[in-house]
Amino acid sequence: MNSKGYAVIGAGYFGARLAEIITTIEGARLVAVLDPDNGAEVAARLGCDVESDLDAICSREDVDAVVVATPNYLHKEPVLIAARYGKQVFCEKPIALSYEDCNAMIEATKSSGVLFVAGHIMNFMNGVRTAKTLINEGKIGELLFCHAERIGWEEPQPTFSWKKLRDKSGGHLYHHIHELDLVQFLMGPAKTACMVGGNVAHNGEGFGDEDDMLLITLEFGADKYATLQYGSAFRWNEHYVKINGTKGAILVDLQDVKVILKTEEGETRYLLHESQEEDDDRTAIYKNFEVDSAIAYGKPGKTPPMWLDSIMKKEMNYLHYLVQGGQADEEFVPLIDGTAARAAIATADALTLSLQENRKVDVSEVTG
Repeated sequence: MNSKGYAVIGAGYFGARLAEIITTIEGARLVAVLDPDNGAEVAARLGCDVESDLDAICSREDVDAVVVATPNYLHKEPVLIAARYGKQVFCEKPIALSYEDCNAMIEATKSSGVLFVAGHIMNFMNGVRTAKTLINEGKIGELLFCHAERIGWEEPQPTFSWKKLRDKSGGHLYHHIHELDLVQFLMGPAKTACMVGGNVAHNGEGFGDEDDMLLITLEFGADKYATLQYGSAFRWNEHYVKINGTKGAILVDLQDVKVILKTEEGETRYLLHESQEEDDDRTAIYKNFEVDSAIAYGKPGKTPPMWLDSIMKKEMNYLHYLVQGGQADEEFVPLIDGTAARAAIATADALTLSLQENRKVDVSEVTG
C-alpha cells in the first residue's frame, strides 16, 4: 500500500506531538508543518518542510491529509482550504466555536468527498471504550441520567494563554467539550439546555475572561437527563462522568483514575487507560500538579504525559487507517464526518444562549 503524506497546521503543545507521532506510523510521511511560532523548530527536528501559507501547504501534491491543531478560533479556515484541495481532514476539538461554522466546515468536506475527523480523543480512552461496551451489553439497563464534573481551582498566573480567552478558546465549555460530547454520545442529542454561572472568582490581572463556574442541565426527552459542571472556581476539584441506568451504574473517574461497574451483583473495577502504569501516571499527575489537572493546559515544548500520549497514538493510527481507505467502526461514523462534533457545539451554543438570556433553550433554536 502506498504511503500517505501528512501536513500539520499548528505545531504547539498538541500539534507538535501529533506531527512526531505521524513520523512513527508505518506508511505515513510527515511532509510539512505550518506554525508561525513553532513551525521552523518542529520541522528541523522532525526532518520535514516548513510552510508559511495555508494554500501552499494544502495544495502540495505530496500531502494526502491535513491535521489542524491551531488554536480553536483558527480551525475553520484551514479546514475549508484543505477541503478545497481535496485533502482528508483531521481537526482538533472543538472543531469550531459556533454551530454555523461547523456547518460550513461539514459542507465543505462533504462536497469534496473527504474525511472530516474530529479530535474527540476521549473516544479512544480505554475506560470509555469499556463503559460503552458494558452499556451495549445491557449491563446497566436503560440509560436514565449522566452527571459529569470537570472542576478545580486556579490561582493567578504570571502569563496566560489563548486558552483562557473566551473569544479564542470558547472557555471551559467549548475547550473541555469532551464530557459534553461523551454524554451526548451515550444519551443522544440534547433537546433542551439550561446553564447558569459566570466568572465568579477569577477577574483582574493574572486571569483571562472565561467563565469560571458553569452549571448545566440537559433534557433528552423520555425522562432522560444529564447535568454537568465546568470551571476553575471550585476548591474541591473533581473530574469524572457517572452513568446511571435502570439496572446499574458506571463511574469513569479521571481523577482517582478508575472505572467501576456497579450492579446488584456487586462492583467490578476496570483500568481507565491501557495499563496500570498509565493509570498510576495519571494519578500521580493529579496529586502533584501545580494547578488542578481537571483545568490544566499543556504548553508548547512540553511532552504530553504517558497516559495522554498513548491515546494520541491510538487516535493518529486510527486516522491513518481511515486515510488508507479503512472502514470506520459503525459507532465512529459520526466522528469522521464532523456530525458528532457539531452536535456537541449545537448544545454548547444553546447553553451559551441560556446563560446570556437566563432561560431554558431548545437546541432546535440553534440547529433550526
